Amino acid sequence: MPGDSHDHSHSHSHAPLSTRALRYSLLATFLYILVTLIAGLRAHSLALLSEAGHNVTDLLALLLSWVAVFIQTRPPSATKTYGYHRAGVLAAFVNAITLVLIAFYIFYEAMMRMRQPVEVHARIMIWVAVAGVLMNGVISLFLFRAAHDINIRSAFIHQLGDTLSTAAVIVGGWAILWTGRTWIDPVLSIGIGLLILWSSLGIIRETLNILLEGTPRGISVQKIVASLSAIEGVNSVHDVHVWSIGSETHALSCHVQIEDMPLSQTEVILQRVTRLLADGFHIHHTTIQFEYATCNVPHGCVIPKQLTDPEERAKSR
Repeated sequence: MPGDSHDHSHSHSHAPLSTRALRYSLLATFLYILVTLIAGLRAHSLALLSEAGHNVTDLLALLLSWVAVFIQTRPPSATKTYGYHRAGVLAAFVNAITLVLIAFYIFYEAMMRMRQPVEVHARIMIWVAVAGVLMNGVISLFLFRAAHDINIRSAFIHQLGDTLSTAAVIVGGWAILWTGRTWIDPVLSIGIGLLILWSSLGIIRETLNILLEGTPRGISVQKIVASLSAIEGVNSVHDVHVWSIGSETHALSCHVQIEDMPLSQTEVILQRVTRLLADGFHIHHTTIQFEYATCNVPHGCVIPKQLTDPEERAKSR
């Protein structure tokens, strides 16, 4: 006696805030690129020109996140029945990969500068870095308020890393002014690179878990089974699958064994199951299959044919 329940209610309440935050961030980053480019050319500073180039990658990362937010708000269709939630996850994954590449590039440049020290225009570097900290700090604040989605969170970590790295440029600039030791700059860069690498690896791990349809972070299948099994009318729960459609949208399918009863009487049990999953585990996309017989195959749950045939079932009573 199978029965299915599909609950596809979900919300895109974060989309307007995310779009607005990314739009402001794109504008501010573009203006900062112009400032660092002009300052670098006037001061003949390779460091500032490198900063401008680095912020171009930030601009592309923010643009990628903005496009992903736009795509993932599109409604489901006949060919994309869950919608486009994974667009944001893919954008976060690509952003995180670029962060890893940037971190290793920072390590490479730091080692090269340790071997061959480069003269640093500390005063210009400090003033431009102050402007960069203010800009990146404001952008990080905008993105932090909208960082419910992993796509926006990856963009936030990108900008937070820039804020910290630019702040380190200020500290390094002052240290170079006072001591004259240019090795301070690459040492600070290595520390910032390690921070960026650590943050980006966390994003990669989470996005891969979603793309591979692993159990969402913070959700225990054992707890779900125990909670559902405690519902009145439920004999057992098995063949449970939990995965993420997007970073905030989780789905579940399972088989629930109950007593042999008319289909109309199962509605109460179904409501209890879906309510518990929604309230206790924030899972709103559910497919619940009711059955009265014990499955004889643990993985795949195939009900014995003789118990599914009406005549054979009557004989077995």
